[in-house]
Amino acid sequence: MRPRVGWFVLLFCLLAWYTGPGISQCKAQTFGPWSEPVNVAYPINTEFNDTYAILSRDGLTMYFTSDRPGGLGGDDLWVAKRESLSDPWQVPTNMGAPINTAANDSLPMLSSDEHVMFFHSTRGGGCGAGDIWMTRRHGGLGAAGKDWGPPVNVGCVLNTGFTEIAPAFFENPETGEVTLFYGSNRPGSEDFDVYASAVGEDGYFGPGERVPELSSPKRDTRTFFRKDGLEAFVTSDRDGGLGGIDIWVSTRKTLSDLWSTPENIGSPVNSTFDDGSPWLSRDGTTLYFFSTRDGGHGKRDIWYTTRVKIEENSAGNLSHESPNRSEPTSKFVGEVGQVRKPPMPIVGHCWTL
Repeated sequence: MRPRVGWFVLLFCLLAWYTGPGISQCKAQTFGPWSEPVNVAYPINTEFNDTYAILSRDGLTMYFTSDRPGGLGGDDLWVAKRESLSDPWQVPTNMGAPINTAANDSLPMLSSDEHVMFFHSTRGGGCGAGDIWMTRRHGGLGAAGKDWGPPVNVGCVLNTGFTEIAPAFFENPETGEVTLFYGSNRPGSEDFDVYASAVGEDGYFGPGERVPELSSPKRDTRTFFRKDGLEAFVTSDRDGGLGGIDIWVSTRKTLSDLWSTPENIGSPVNSTFDDGSPWLSRDGTTLYFFSTRDGGHGKRDIWYTTRVKIEENSAGNLSHESPNRSEPTSKFVGEVGQVRKPPMPIVGHCWTL
């Protein structure tokens, strides 16, 4: 029996106003160039593989994958905290069983309300060679593995007899619709391609649809989407890159448009080494990723880079804007097992960044 997504996802219904059909308030944003990447350093990075980092929306908790000693399997999920954005990261903790197993458990991704974590696992009981699983957080926004419930396979509609990897959660800011993006080598893929499964009216993830604009003849896996849905980052070894694996970026003017042909994000983010698995902050100004470039502590290390958001004022002049990390308030929370629909149309609403 497929797990009902409503058991795990308490969806936000957004505060909204009706501006008429087809009128969108989401505007394309402008950002400055990416800065020289900074190594997150010890104790996050070690001489082992430390990779696939994601942060909580307050920036004080990091979940990542590592094969360092002290785990249960080859790749395990680890968590680290810091007291403030200016404080150093504390020593990471293994998330433990039942999140981690003797198999490979990796590539975490949080839902927008941070109460659900999706991840990839090769554990038994799945649908194929490697599946996407999910776990629900119990209680508050604690960091320890004990705060998360037993993982559940998202089901053999999204997952197949092949490999599904690198989940990326996206909630449409205008409709509240939830889509899970991921990489898969199922039939119809040229290598690993980008797929998308939307949550249906029944509360279940639907079958995956290949996203041709973001896919290539090469390996395309981890994606990440800016909160407004107008910028996408793709991990790929497609032709035209700087190294073996690079980060590529695609944009669109509106949520109904197709994605543009991905372009290499370029130097200094990409290097002649492997660079991938992007995670973008909710204000769009900080990008975490892994890299094997020189200057690290071991094999794969976690790095980050920043950029400035540029706003146009009423006079048409461009100005830098400090990040605004305020979050929308959840007003309509569904019952367990439900995905509650908004009580009014929410056409034209865009989350405040």
